Amino acid sequence: MLPTTVSSRIEPAELERAQRIVGSISRSFESKVVGQARLRETLLISLMTGGHVLLESVPGLAKTTAAQTLADSISALFHRIQCTPDLLPSDIVGTQIYDAAKGSFVTQLGPVHANIVLLDEINRSSAKTQSAMLEAMQERQTTIGGQVHPLPQPFMVMATQNPIEQEGTYQLPEAQMDRFMLKDVLDYPSPVEEAEVIRRIDAGVFLAGSTPHPVATLDEVRALQATARKVYLDPALVNYIVGLVYVTRHAGAYIDPKLAGLIEFGASPRASIAFTQTARALALLQGRDHVIPEDVKALAERVLRHRIILGFEAVAENIRVEKIIAAIVDSVQTP
Repeated sequence: MLPTTVSSRIEPAELERAQRIVGSISRSFESKVVGQARLRETLLISLMTGGHVLLESVPGLAKTTAAQTLADSISALFHRIQCTPDLLPSDIVGTQIYDAAKGSFVTQLGPVHANIVLLDEINRSSAKTQSAMLEAMQERQTTIGGQVHPLPQPFMVMATQNPIEQEGTYQLPEAQMDRFMLKDVLDYPSPVEEAEVIRRIDAGVFLAGSTPHPVATLDEVRALQATARKVYLDPALVNYIVGLVYVTRHAGAYIDPKLAGLIEFGASPRASIAFTQTARALALLQGRDHVIPEDVKALAERVLRHRIILGFEAVAENIRVEKIIAAIVDSVQTP
């Protein structure tokens, strides 16, 4: 994750430039992806914070199209990795191969060496392969044959998992899920949006060669990240964020005891860090140079849903983690 330190205030010209960049990327995204405003916001927040995002949805909801379109919009190198049980760590990070002409081994970098990486159905890969990918996400480098290879900047991973099929899958350990800054759950499009998808297919919007022209450069994205780190976060909001995360660990004293009893483990300090970084990015997306409480509340589900560990009773009673998160948010006084 990128540091949360605020170095200086945002100048009006800098805020205007950030709005121009964000607006251009958003319009380019919407030219290919119908609806999915929440997904667009989540991806932009992740891009601006240097974090990674875990997406859960059934197939066919434009996750690959969204990642590819975002990469095309900012002149970024994009790689898609389809996870399977036989996928090896070297298939992701790279390996050394013998060059007979030179009589020596040469390094062949894997697909993780890109600006935006789509890790499709991450829960289909083995635990060893998952660990290799998550290590690259955390350290932002790979080690091949004893040599360190830094990953490009910006670098963002969008991992997906299908909640329907559990056959032949390997559930992500809780400690590894914690490394994703955000987790979002996508829903089906509305009838109007689905009809628009069909109209765009008939119009040839999704045909090969219809890639949108880049509307921002990687240098502009890096500048956008630097601007996001300068968004003002009042100390009262820092206490509010810490209070929300604290309640996840001591829920019995703050929310309905029945709901609190379903929580096995609360969120780690990574949740507080994620709140501060993503709230700043969301404020900038909305044209502000300061965070407001509504920014934090809007991100509560995406920051906490994969960090609050529920017991088997929650599954048995069909109680979703979002219900518990709502109760936690209601229990903490808004500054």
